[in-house]
Amino acid sequence: MAHTDGVPTVFPTLLYDDAKAAVRVLTQALGFTEEVVYEADDGSVLHAEVSCGNGRVMLGSRGGEGAFAKAMAGAGPAAVYVVLEEVDDHHARAVEHGVEILMPPTDQSYGSRDYMARDPEGNIWSFGTYSPGSAG
Repeated sequence: MAHTDGVPTVFPTLLYDDAKAAVRVLTQALGFTEEVVYEADDGSVLHAEVSCGNGRVMLGSRGGEGAFAKAMAGAGPAAVYVVLEEVDDHHARAVEHGVEILMPPTDQSYGSRDYMARDPEGNIWSFGTYSPGSAG
């Protein structure tokens, strides 16, 4: 595998019926930063990226052409985990924006503090202090 000096090598990729609304929820309610949004002539999102820390999520509109769009045509909701330091503040922001909360901030037996939310198209977003692969 390639070593990228701290740059992520795994990028969750989600397709939405309304990718523009997804970008709004992810940035305004869940604190991601919009990095790029490329639109087609019809206004659909060909490709977008949002970031949190050194991680990024790629997303776009359903119904495109090509092998990936065809493979994802019948795909269901996905789940994404995001590492945060301030889980409670992040949760409060999500609640302020009306995000559906599936689990409030909860201390886990393995030392993490997590909460879980569902975006408007059914994808599950977990936010917590546990950092996979970190020492300790």
